[in-house]
Amino acid sequence: MSGPMALEPGGTGGDALSLRLAGTRTSALSASGHGADAEAVDRLAAELAEGIGPAVHPYEVAALLESEGLTAEIIRERYGHTDLFSLASALYERVPRTFPEPPRPADPWRPDAVRCGLRGALFALPGLAYLLTGRLWHAGRDLDVLVVAGLVSWALGQALGHRAHVRMATGRREAGRTLLKGAPLGALAATGTGALFAGSGTAIGVAAAQSVYLAAAGVLLVLGGERLLLAALAPLIAGAAALPFGDPGTAARVALPLLSVLGAAAAAGWALRSAFGAPPVPGASRPSLLRSLPYGLFGLSAGVLVLLEGRQHPYAVVVLTVSMGPAEWLLYRYRGMSVSALRATATPAAFLLRSTGVLGLCLLLYVLPLLPAALLTGAEPVPLLLLAATLWTALLLQAFGAAWPPAAVCLAAACGAASAVALRSLPGALVLTLSCGTACLCLAVCAVRLLGRPAPHA
Repeated sequence: MSGPMALEPGGTGGDALSLRLAGTRTSALSASGHGADAEAVDRLAAELAEGIGPAVHPYEVAALLESEGLTAEIIRERYGHTDLFSLASALYERVPRTFPEPPRPADPWRPDAVRCGLRGALFALPGLAYLLTGRLWHAGRDLDVLVVAGLVSWALGQALGHRAHVRMATGRREAGRTLLKGAPLGALAATGTGALFAGSGTAIGVAAAQSVYLAAAGVLLVLGGERLLLAALAPLIAGAAALPFGDPGTAARVALPLLSVLGAAAAAGWALRSAFGAPPVPGASRPSLLRSLPYGLFGLSAGVLVLLEGRQHPYAVVVLTVSMGPAEWLLYRYRGMSVSALRATATPAAFLLRSTGVLGLCLLLYVLPLLPAALLTGAEPVPLLLLAATLWTALLLQAFGAAWPPAAVCLAAACGAASAVALRSLPGALVLTLSCGTACLCLAVCAVRLLGRPAPHA
C-alpha cells in the first residue's frame, strides 16, 4: 500500500490546504495502532500547513503546537503520539517545505508629489511682484540692482541652505540657530551689494524687499514651512490676479508685495521659534564653512546662467523655476529606482548599465515636458533644455554629496557664457547652447562614474 497522506502540491491556504490521498488508504497504523489517529494527524497538518511549511526543523513545529495549546494528554488521546516532539516530527514529514518570498521593502525615497509641486509653484510665484511693481522703478539701472542683489541672495541662500540641512541631522534646534544667524546676514549682504549699483532710493528699497523675502523663503523651505510661505504670498497673488481687470493703483502695487514680504518674514520668525522649541542635542558638532562653499558657488553660477537665458527669453525663467518642483520629485525617484536596480543586479557591470539607464530616463522625463513649454513661450528649445539638464544633473550630484564637480563645471560655464555675451562674439542662444551643452556632458560623465557604482546607493 502507499505511504501516508500528503498535501496537495501548490496548496497554500483555506480549502486548498485540504489533504489528498496519495494512493489507497495506508495500512500502516499510527503509534497507537489506530488509523483514526493518522487521519487526525492529517487533518491537523492541513490546518497548520501555513505555519509548518516554512519550518526548517521539527522543533519549530513543536513550538507551533505549543502555541496552539496542545497538551501532552490531547496529543496522546487525539493524535496517538507519545509526546509533543513525536507529533511534531510526523507533521514535519507530512507537510512539504514552502519558503514564501519576503515582503518587498518600502521605497525609502518615495517622493511627496504634492509637496514637490507646491515647492515648484513657490519658486515661481514671487515673480508676480515684478508685474505689480515694474512700472514703479526704472527698467535700466534699477533692474541691474535687482539682478546683482538676486545673484548674491542665490549664492548665499544655497550655501546657507546646505549648512542648515547638515545641521538638521543633529536636530531642528541647531538648524534653526544656523538660519537665524545666516538669513539676516544674507539679506543684509545682498541689499548692500545691490546698493552699490543703485541710482535711486527706490531701487535700494526694492532690492531690500527682494533680499528679505528670499532670505525668509529660504528659512521656510528648509524648515518645511511651504504652506506658511504660500499663505504669505496670498496678497501678492490677489494683486496679480486683479491686473487683467484694471489698474489697482500705485498704493496697492506697493502695499500688496510689501504685505507678502512682511508675511514671509513673520512666518519665518514663527518657524524659527518652533525650531528653537525642539530639545537640544548634546555634543552636536559644527561643520566647516568650507563645506558649504561649493554650494554657494553653484548657486551663483546657476543664477548667472538662468539670467543669461532670461535676457534672451524672459518667460524661459518662469519655465525653469516652475520645473524645479518636478526636478526635486525626479531626484527622489532616481534614488528609489537606483536602490531597486541595486537589488535586481548581481554584478557591478550590470548595475552600471542599469544605473546609466535610470539616469537617462530621469533626464528625459525632466526635459521632455519643457519642450512644449519652450515653444509656447517663444524660447529657443535647445539652450533651454540643455540648461535644464545641466541644473538637474548638478543637483543630482549634490544630493549624493559630490559638491565640487558641479560647482566647478557650472562656474566655468557661467564665466564662459557671460564673457562671450559681454564681448558679443557669438549670438546669445549659441553661447548658451555651447556652454550648457559642454557642462551637461561633463556632469553626465561625472554622474555615470560616481553613481554607476553600488557604494553611493547602499
